[in-house]
Amino acid sequence: MVSIFRYCNTPPTHHSKSIAMKTPSPDSLKQIKDFSRSVITFGVARVPGTERVFLGSSDFAVSEADLAGKFEPKELYRHESYVTGVALSGTTLVSGGYDGKLVFWDTEKKTKIRTLDAHTKWIRQVIVSPDGKQFASVADDMACKIWDVASGKMIHDLRGHKEKTPNNFTSMLYAVTYSSDGKFLATGDKVGHVVVWNVTTGKEEATFEVPVMYTWDKTQRLHSIGGIRSLAFSPDGKQLAVGGMGKVGNIDHLEGKTRVEVFDWKAGKQTAEFAGDKFSGLVNRLAWAPDASWLLAAGGGAEGFFQFYDVAAKKVLKQEKMGTFIHDISVTPTADQITAVGHNKVLVFKLG
Repeated sequence: MVSIFRYCNTPPTHHSKSIAMKTPSPDSLKQIKDFSRSVITFGVARVPGTERVFLGSSDFAVSEADLAGKFEPKELYRHESYVTGVALSGTTLVSGGYDGKLVFWDTEKKTKIRTLDAHTKWIRQVIVSPDGKQFASVADDMACKIWDVASGKMIHDLRGHKEKTPNNFTSMLYAVTYSSDGKFLATGDKVGHVVVWNVTTGKEEATFEVPVMYTWDKTQRLHSIGGIRSLAFSPDGKQLAVGGMGKVGNIDHLEGKTRVEVFDWKAGKQTAEFAGDKFSGLVNRLAWAPDASWLLAAGGGAEGFFQFYDVAAKKVLKQEKMGTFIHDISVTPTADQITAVGHNKVLVFKLG
């Protein structure tokens, strides 16, 4: 067992119920669209029930595109650096970038609502709460901040991650996720430290370590790689999946095998472990089926991958090469379609 837990005094008292619905099997996965782009797309948000998507990219732009017709992304506005996250609540789109800014955009009026100097370092991810009333952002200033959608005011500034690694190098805060009932939020950093927060109080509920996802080269390069790159609560909120990659031999390349660990974060124990045997590279995104029948890991080294797991049975269900490094995914509420974005590609898959 490689994970080390520390418990907090106040345990969570409520969890959301699993959604009772039949989810399509990973065996039915079929690619239905393949669009080329000249840029790296880091973030995607899809308008529910439509073919409209919003994209954040390496050209500093936030764009809108139609997946149904001719794929011609139209630039809406720009950041001052890479746009690394986009999230959608109703008609409000929020984007975050390496410029440390959050931009709020009205998708119907096509106007900018506000720009916030939200973080002092690179923003890594932006997500929306299940009820659509909040956004959360994480950045390399090691802060997770929760924002009110309507007013843009900061609700919480959550600080539970150290700015320096154990070797006194700058750390990074990559991942954030909400539980499906919106009561809890989890964050994960470069050295494998996870914090579960109470969204209402802003207090820590639990912390634990996943150190195998962090590699430190103490002999040749004095350099580190890896970290927790993705997090996802199970539909009932009882389990937390953590994604990254295993130990790396040559830190100049993403040659570590994919790795996903799943925890019962309240009880303080690991419930499943998936050490990759086929693909190398980082697990950048995780998504559970609505009925928890599978867990999807997406990411990449050179070619990218989808990996589906049966967490209860502790087995791999399906592994597929994507042909491009996957940075982000958007899964429809019924899990019948998956939109994946990454290096020079936007891909759409059908399930069922």
